Amino acid sequence: MHDQKNDIDADIGKLEQRLSELGFPNHCLHAGPIIRNENPYRKESLESRQKLLKAFMAFVRKIDISCKTVFIEKKHIENAIEATGRLSKLLSAFIRENYAFFQSFDIVKIYYDNGQIEVTKLLSSVFNVLLENVEFRKVYPSDYRLFQAADFIATMKLLHIKLEHNELSRAEEVFFKDHRNLRKNYIKAMEDKSSLPCKHGK
Repeated sequence: MHDQKNDIDADIGKLEQRLSELGFPNHCLHAGPIIRNENPYRKESLESRQKLLKAFMAFVRKIDISCKTVFIEKKHIENAIEATGRLSKLLSAFIRENYAFFQSFDIVKIYYDNGQIEVTKLLSSVFNVLLENVEFRKVYPSDYRLFQAADFIATMKLLHIKLEHNELSRAEEVFFKDHRNLRKNYIKAMEDKSSLPCKHGK
């Protein structure tokens, strides 16, 4: 039987080695701030930030994970209640469409850092209503490379949306140099991560 966990652990080990080589040992990676030159990366050069993101992207591309992103356009939302309602419908539809997949697990573990109270309530209500085998765990992003990988993929999805609507910020334009580079070497490279179920059903 193929041991997916050992594969991921090995890839994490390679990532840790590369981060040490770049001068970021045991570092919690935040894709958005790396790209936008925000804290804690403000003192880093553009080249250093680009190398850091490429190292993490190589890790994300290698590991055997799949994901689903849901999003809404805030400019069409009047308040937090409407936003929560729309996101709840999108997440509920996704779970129903993949119900057999979720039911194939003894336990479905939900990892979240409780960063936004509305999101915490949304996750709890939707998953607990639709599934019986749910377990919630508060996570510190610094402790989980896979949590950081999910953040990376969500960041790429957001960049894709902004690119399609010609809404990239100046900092994002500078980081990726041109739209072709962003589309070909980053967004397109993440396409195989945006599907479920996972390859090994884990």
